[in-house]
Amino acid sequence: MPRPPLPPFTLETATQKVRLAEDAWNSRDPARVALAYTPDSRWRNRSTFVQGRAEIEHFLSDKWQRELDYRLIKELWAFREDRIAVRFAYEWHDASGQWFRSYGNENWAFDAEGLMHTRIASINDLPINAAQRLYHWPAGRRPDDHAGLSALGL
Repeated sequence: MPRPPLPPFTLETATQKVRLAEDAWNSRDPARVALAYTPDSRWRNRSTFVQGRAEIEHFLSDKWQRELDYRLIKELWAFREDRIAVRFAYEWHDASGQWFRSYGNENWAFDAEGLMHTRIASINDLPINAAQRLYHWPAGRRPDDHAGLSALGL
């Protein structure tokens, strides 16, 4: 099934695609997130290589079991035709209570139906203390009035 907005992207549709991806990831629902990718989608996430929806679901299930109270903000960096580049930062803590802010960049490529067939993510983790947290909304979608990365100085 098509996943609008579809390529070729405009500034408006690329921005919308980024927000839809952010919303899905903030759901922390691996099955929901995986539906945005082609059945044979290829990922590089840090040093992990993943292929296909089943592996994506498994990867995300493991991720959100380790990365607790996950909150993500994505921002459009660049786009062209069927490709989008984003930068992002997310906050989470591990089982010991140590908080982190993870910063990264992703390169996305889409098929004609708007499904992502390639995702390349580079990510770095910065330990932070609870007082340094910037993301305080309830679990789920970031509220529309919550500042984005640029407004937060990230």
